[in-house]
Amino acid sequence: MTKRDFLEKLKTKGDYKSQAEAGEVLDTVLETIKDVLVAGEDVSLKGFGSFTVANVKERSGTVPGTTNTYTKAAHKAPKFKFSKALKDSVE
Repeated sequence: MTKRDFLEKLKTKGDYKSQAEAGEVLDTVLETIKDVLVAGEDVSLKGFGSFTVANVKERSGTVPGTTNTYTKAAHKAPKFKFSKALKDSVE
């Protein structure tokens, strides 16, 4: 499903006047989730899932096909965990 298809469903289900209005709502929600994660906080949406920020440790590896090694610095990464209710509804 493309974003355009998704916005058409959102427009219909949410009773928005246009796809543009539905798109603004979607963009606002996604931007807000991003802002909360950048601030280091978690977002939990009951019945859907949780967005969290995980601390990833420094690690080293080898470039495939060579003997060159590299070290990837420690960093933060966004994670998403689906809720049990959503998993069950998809089954």
